[in-house]
Amino acid sequence: MRLDKFLKVSRLIKRRTVANEACDAEKVIVNGKAARASYEVKTGDIIEILIGKPLKVRVIDVKEFTKKEDAAALYEVV
Repeated sequence: MRLDKFLKVSRLIKRRTVANEACDAEKVIVNGKAARASYEVKTGDIIEILIGKPLKVRVIDVKEFTKKEDAAALYEVV
């Protein structure tokens, strides 16, 4: 799954366009490197979001769709 879509589905960022812009501005780092929106997210990846209060999470699961209450199960805060 693309990074921008994962950020939206997991509800780490509300809108996919905002996630895309954050990636373009190098505000999203995956495994220590600035990542593009097209990066393929895999289980075990460490994602850092440098917007507002910095957030660092580990990807636990990758799903195309999820309910609002199940979104937090896709990652764990590191």
